[in-house]
Amino acid sequence: MAPSAVNDNSVGLEVGSSMLHRSLHDKPLRVVKAKGNWLHLEDGRVLFDSTGGAAVACLGHGDERVAAAVARQMADFSYIHSLLYTSSAAEELAKLLVDSTHGHMTKAFIVSSGSEACEAAMKLARQYFLELPVPQPKRVNYIARKESYHGNTLGALSMSGHKLRRALFEPVLMPSITHVSACNAYREQLEGESTEDYASRLAQELDDEFNRLGADTVIAFMAEPVVGAALGCVPAVEGYLKAMRTVCDKHGALLILDEVMSGNMY
Repeated sequence: MAPSAVNDNSVGLEVGSSMLHRSLHDKPLRVVKAKGNWLHLEDGRVLFDSTGGAAVACLGHGDERVAAAVARQMADFSYIHSLLYTSSAAEELAKLLVDSTHGHMTKAFIVSSGSEACEAAMKLARQYFLELPVPQPKRVNYIARKESYHGNTLGALSMSGHKLRRALFEPVLMPSITHVSACNAYREQLEGESTEDYASRLAQELDDEFNRLGADTVIAFMAEPVVGAALGCVPAVEGYLKAMRTVCDKHGALLILDEVMSGNMY
């Protein structure tokens, strides 16, 4: 960004800060200390942390065990390139994650954010079909859901159905991603419709989208088992994920579950 743009106060940029904050018009609150679930601001106020706790600081702030573990690791080394090296810390974390799936998963790929996790899943899914004994390069499409949110990077945002966050970037988002209805029983389940019938209706919608695109061109269907920002922490109804799995299996596509909000991506 050119200096003239940065210094142009006509667009309402905050004066006196070198940070390009999330909002150009509102100065963020400055945190000087945090302990447990509470944020201490520079003006003396203390706020309950209902934002970081949901997505990152789930153990609370100032946990001495976490601080000690980080200090021990930093004393050993701060970074190694994963192309060439591994470490006990990485191996132990991967084993913990894999063991938590009770045999359903065998490998963990560690990244630094939810957006990265979704991008990595999209790339891995595409590569899977290219690495098969008989490659399937025609698979280029993804299906995701409306009222979903998978991240801010362009690929993850393309996968997302969050209209407001997509709006500014629609012209540059990936055209190979389409969206079907989210599983929102409160808003979308019909009067008199059983949970089983509702899940079946959504499965039929997904199946129809596979066929519209060409079933052999679809790489994967991505969904959040519990939707966070885009739908207000709405879980899927009983039987929904199994029904989606059945549709994906029918067409030889992958099912990607974005569980970033609950700590996993597989």
